Amino acid sequence: SELSSGINAEYGDAEHIAAVLEDCVDQLAVLGSIITVPEGTTSSGSLNEIAKLLNSQKQLEGRYEALMASERPGNELNHVRQSMRSSAQALVRNVKLNPLGTENLIKLQQDREYLQLLVSECLEEVSQEGSFEGLIRATVEEREKKNKLQETILREEDARKNVRSLQRQLLELKRSKEVEMQSRNEMIAHLKDQLQETRAKTTMERKYIEKECQVQKVMKNKKCSMTETELQAELENLQIQMEEETKVNKETEMWVKKHHDQLQEKVEYWMDKYEKEVDQKSEELSTLKGTKANILLKLQELTLKYQEYDEVVMEDRAQKERAKKAAEKAQLEIKSATKIQAWWKGVMVRRGLGPYAKKKGKKGKREREENRWI
Repeated sequence: SELSSGINAEYGDAEHIAAVLEDCVDQLAVLGSIITVPEGTTSSGSLNEIAKLLNSQKQLEGRYEALMASERPGNELNHVRQSMRSSAQALVRNVKLNPLGTENLIKLQQDREYLQLLVSECLEEVSQEGSFEGLIRATVEEREKKNKLQETILREEDARKNVRSLQRQLLELKRSKEVEMQSRNEMIAHLKDQLQETRAKTTMERKYIEKECQVQKVMKNKKCSMTETELQAELENLQIQMEEETKVNKETEMWVKKHHDQLQEKVEYWMDKYEKEVDQKSEELSTLKGTKANILLKLQELTLKYQEYDEVVMEDRAQKERAKKAAEKAQLEIKSATKIQAWWKGVMVRRGLGPYAKKKGKKGKREREENRWI
């Protein structure tokens, strides 16, 4: 697409390319007139070998491109290059050994005709439109056809391998079936001999079994008659026991019925007693509920009185506590005043003040002391 856009941009390049393509078409036409396909047929072994070499070459090219795209190709890249070189040399040698094969010439002629037609169309497209998108499409189509052809060749080779494998398996199966058939024929002959022996033995056993069955039948009849007699006697005993059980059952039923009537009377008695007691207890419950209501009223009144008395008592206690504290305070004041008076009296006595002063002499001294204290 980039090349076609470049051609559209520069018309001179388109003319040069058209001239080159026209020259190519002329050369292909000359080549077609030179190549002649001889009559006769040749072996297709060379073509198969060439196809294998081409397929191998294509795989090596794909591997080479993958290694080039990777970051670290390593020594494997050199190995792939050598393999591609050896494969190309083998392909060249094969073509040189069979240069004039009929299949090669036919294939060459067909490829030349297709290439001539494709170049002619490309020349016409370049001359008219200035692009060669058709050549690109044809190249992509041919590449897809080539890939499909390679896949078909590979599938055919796989199919041939499978056919050979199946042929070998069929041969082995045929041999095994023949051996198995022979062993089965021998087994059939052996089984026929055993069948004759088994028939003779079966006839003798059948006669013996018939006689034994007759004897066993007679013995079974005798045993059955004896068992029948025993069962008849047992049946009579069971009938007698059943009559006794029936009689006992009737007596038991009468006793149970009588006892049931007695229990029914007791149940009625106890039900009456239960109803009377329930009524009595209901009345007592009503009385108790009324008594409870009165008691609750009294309890509320007493609670109110208790609260009032409690308030009075608390107030009285508070007054007594205040009076006690006042008395203690007064006592403390009196005691403190007494102590102060005693101290002052002692001071006056020691100092000789007041009534404890000396009468003669020391008047001036006493006045000094009074003034000092003042």
